[in-house]
Amino acid sequence: MSAICLSDVNQLPPAAFAERFGDIAEHSPWVAATALAARPFGGREAMIAAFVAAIGGAGRDAQLALIRAHPDLAGKAALAGNLTDDSKREQAGAGLDSLTPDEFARFTGLNGAYLAKFGFPFIFAVRGATKHMILDAFAARLDNDAGTEFNTALAQIARIVRFRLEDRVSE
Repeated sequence: MSAICLSDVNQLPPAAFAERFGDIAEHSPWVAATALAARPFGGREAMIAAFVAAIGGAGRDAQLALIRAHPDLAGKAALAGNLTDDSKREQAGAGLDSLTPDEFARFTGLNGAYLAKFGFPFIFAVRGATKHMILDAFAARLDNDAGTEFNTALAQIARIVRFRLEDRVSE
């Protein structure tokens, strides 16, 4: 999908906006639907802020559902080919599509431990990161308490939303 200029974004009918941006927040089109109310966006940063505000202003249940909508990093969804196009590109860019058997086993173990402790998948905005950086963050974040990790997951989702909107919208 090629980038669309902000002035065109501001003119999109609601259905077209939902089609173009409904997948920005993983399997959670409500984020784009909520952000739409902030139009017209004065700039790409304002658009990003509207998406982040939609997430931040949601109730805890909606936020938890958003977190849980994300796939495990290098997990079953990746193996089965069930990642969104954005997730597939992002994980491949971090080298998660070419793990050694030992690295894959480590990711699988950490995914399981994290999910068992927190009740939702580990979220990490992988753009610009290496698999080693991700593994280090994974191990470190397992020591967090549930509240800290919930907030960290939302902050990572905000970074993912930023990266995806920067790819799709030009000033």
